[in-house]
Amino acid sequence: QVHLGESGGGLVQAGGSLRLSCAASGRTFSTYTMGWFRQAPGKEREFVAAINWSGGSTFYADSVKGRFTISRDNAKNTVYLQMNSLKPEDTAVYYCAAPRTPSTTVQVMGGSPIGSWGQGTQVTVSS
Repeated sequence: QVHLGESGGGLVQAGGSLRLSCAASGRTFSTYTMGWFRQAPGKEREFVAAINWSGGSTFYADSVKGRFTISRDNAKNTVYLQMNSLKPEDTAVYYCAAPRTPSTTVQVMGGSPIGSWGQGTQVTVSS
């Protein structure tokens, strides 16, 4: 199956930007809808963004819409999350994820079974 590994997390001041990368292995990566989730201390893991196989469709949680951009480069087997205008409430461990069903639509990614999770990367936003 798909193996995922995130990178790009770190410490940034409020208003700053970070770009997370998710490197994937697997011959069928380009057929998968991909997503990002996050989990903050004391909170449930929550959906952040999803992108379909071609990159032509995206969907975002209301909390990040307009600030975050998900993209992918299938030639590099990589998914990205560009995070701008970061807020302290964005502080969390961010996880890349592939759904159990590859063709899961972006609108339902957040409520669908996940087949593969990355190990997570810490994002800390200071005020």
